[in-house]
Amino acid sequence: MQRLTLASLTILASAGALAACATTMQHVQRSPKAMAELARYLDGRTPGKPVSCLPTYRRDDMVVIDENTILFRDGANRVWRNDLRGGCNSLGRPGTALLTRQFGTNLCSGEIAQVIDTSQGFTVGSCSLGDFVPYTGPGVRR
Repeated sequence: MQRLTLASLTILASAGALAACATTMQHVQRSPKAMAELARYLDGRTPGKPVSCLPTYRRDDMVVIDENTILFRDGANRVWRNDLRGGCNSLGRPGTALLTRQFGTNLCSGEIAQVIDTSQGFTVGSCSLGDFVPYTGPGVRR
């Protein structure tokens, strides 16, 4: 019988955690309201090649779709979509805000974001940013 070493257990645990995240990300359940909001911003637009970082000057106009997806509006004809890795618990609930700690001039995939309860000032959730996908086309219908 083969003995498992600590390194083997660590690798197995890491692989299991990654598999769980991948499964969770593939089967995102959206509310009808979130689906309508996402369609409002993306229908009629064409997705482009994902990038790993978004310059800070393009991240000022953020729209929270749900705990799994945020958008950054970039002028009238472009929206950057970010599907959060594993979702961001409590994001989008009243009285919460997304807090990122920026190192440099870009917001990048893999960075950790925290959901903060704005009235109490404590963390209620966290997640990792995904890649940024540009969607271009006609402006958002109001």
